[in-house]
Amino acid sequence: MPFSHLPHDVAAWSSVLASAPVYVAQADTLLPREHLPVQGGYLVLMGEFLSREQLAVVVAQLQSLDIAWALVPPFVLAEVQVLVLALDRYDAELALWLKAQEWPLDAAHVAELPNFAEPGLILMDMDSTAIQIECIDEIARLAGVGEQVSAVTAAAMQGKLEFADSLRNRVALLKDAPISILDAVAANMPLMPGLTLLVDGAKAAGWKVAIASGGFTRFAGKLQQDLGLDHIEANNLETDGELLTGQVLGRIVDAKVKAETLQLLQTRYGIGSAQTVAIGDGANDLPMLKVAGLGVAIHAKPIVREQAQVAIRQLDLEAVLCLLHAGARVAALR
Repeated sequence: MPFSHLPHDVAAWSSVLASAPVYVAQADTLLPREHLPVQGGYLVLMGEFLSREQLAVVVAQLQSLDIAWALVPPFVLAEVQVLVLALDRYDAELALWLKAQEWPLDAAHVAELPNFAEPGLILMDMDSTAIQIECIDEIARLAGVGEQVSAVTAAAMQGKLEFADSLRNRVALLKDAPISILDAVAANMPLMPGLTLLVDGAKAAGWKVAIASGGFTRFAGKLQQDLGLDHIEANNLETDGELLTGQVLGRIVDAKVKAETLQLLQTRYGIGSAQTVAIGDGANDLPMLKVAGLGVAIHAKPIVREQAQVAIRQLDLEAVLCLLHAGARVAALR
């Protein structure tokens, strides 16, 4: 099958590429194979619509870097088209090139993908990752100090401020706010699109799902109850009667604690490091993303997009589930 003869719409490829589970690229020709001939790295394209022309741009870049590739026929998950290329090596230049592209799809280039058919662990940040808001900013808005707090939050997430100190300073501004504000925020937390799909899919596959948040237990606990999460790690706000004291109880869940939580849960559940996935958006998530087998930045700050293995900009959390299913398909072809 000549690559140039494939339909424009990737969604139509499955019927055309039905004779084999893998196709090796040789010049402009795709040759059927039963197993992956190259396994040095993987490139996953994901989008609501994928085209042959988009893949042609990627293929040209692979050719310029002298990277051999094989194609796994595409699949669709939650209305997202997914295309997997197995490569003969991981290439850091290719990863940077993919992150720099401005296109209506997401691309991930990694040395290895977790195998979704085996036990694994997902640890995610909460604010602006599992949910679409920063809870402390919402508390502050209701307490009348929204502008002061949100400015500090933005600086902390961009890595411009030390997280623990910035959190203490923000919480101090909440002194004497009624704790009923917490209930109001908890009742109106907008979930990140794809969160329920990801959690349900992971749990069905026997994976553990947890949250490590620089936010607060009041909100992480609600998510744990609603979604059946296996563990939460978050901060505790001190109260005095019906009011907040402006203090945080105990240790603060900062970047170091998030990374430690991943390793502790990995040990607790007996999961290999290659089977761990971390998801976050802020600078305080970077250590957690870096110790995970697969670190995913979701709608992240520039510093996080640059350093994370995978940066999701167009899709939402369903993209992580797509990557996990891609890993299962790859593992089955070895």
